[in-house]
Amino acid sequence: MERTQLTTSANLTREEVDFFMEEAERLRGKNTEDLKGKVVATVFLEPSTRTRLSFETAAHRLGSSVITIADPKTSSVTKGETLADTIRVVDKYADIIVMRHPTSGAAEEAINYTDKPFLNAGDGPNQHPTQSLLDIYTIKREVGGIDGKTIAFIGDLKYGRTVHSLTYILCLYNPKKVIYISPNELRVPEKYIQMLKDKGIEFEETNDLDAKMPEIDVVYMTRIQQERFESEAEYVKLKGSYIMTPETVKLGKESLRILHPLPRVDEITPEVDDMIQSACFRQVENGVYMRMALLKNLSKNYYK
Repeated sequence: MERTQLTTSANLTREEVDFFMEEAERLRGKNTEDLKGKVVATVFLEPSTRTRLSFETAAHRLGSSVITIADPKTSSVTKGETLADTIRVVDKYADIIVMRHPTSGAAEEAINYTDKPFLNAGDGPNQHPTQSLLDIYTIKREVGGIDGKTIAFIGDLKYGRTVHSLTYILCLYNPKKVIYISPNELRVPEKYIQMLKDKGIEFEETNDLDAKMPEIDVVYMTRIQQERFESEAEYVKLKGSYIMTPETVKLGKESLRILHPLPRVDEITPEVDDMIQSACFRQVENGVYMRMALLKNLSKNYYK
């Protein structure tokens, strides 16, 4: 495994995904010096809580130093600096670059200006590959893996980059079925449906959550993303389309597990948090170990 940069889930192999999950498990709960003497730059040009803090926690647990742009308003982007120049500058300061950007395709553009280890922490509604890797790791820990399981994505499937990234990884495995549950206005883009068809994976598109609950093994809830809508009226119309309550959870199997990339708005009620089916905050913790695995190994491959 010679990878030094990760911008998309699309070119990951099953061998790589399995390796990163095994490595995350080996690093679980540990502090190491694998990145001692290295500097990790977290360049966040779009708001973040979990992704930025988990990357920075992962970097510290590996023994590195961290420099950060936590608010784009404090960076030279507000003065009109181009992405190319931002990355060229950060390349001179840091050994490893983690970037979040509001524009689709920004990660692929950024790696034209650095050959150092680079991780896409989300580029607009396009991709979020490290989230999909921590998601698959969580699914493995919670229900044993993807193979033979029915996975349901619920909510904003049109703009949900975590849904898009995870669909690529699902196609490396053998799920029993993939169910997309959303309002008609927020259906998953056709390219992801075509991927499932090409892989021969059974799928279904519907807007009826309650009817599907009994057959689902893993629910992947997403929020309706206000920042992706052009108008407030369009967002308000769709907000609250699906809400996971204890009553909804009880329609499903006892072994059901519920994931959410967070933040949530109103799509999972707080009462669900105390139910064993809710894996959302275990998922958050898993993000630290998966990002440790990624930072460690992409750096190791580059700094031989």
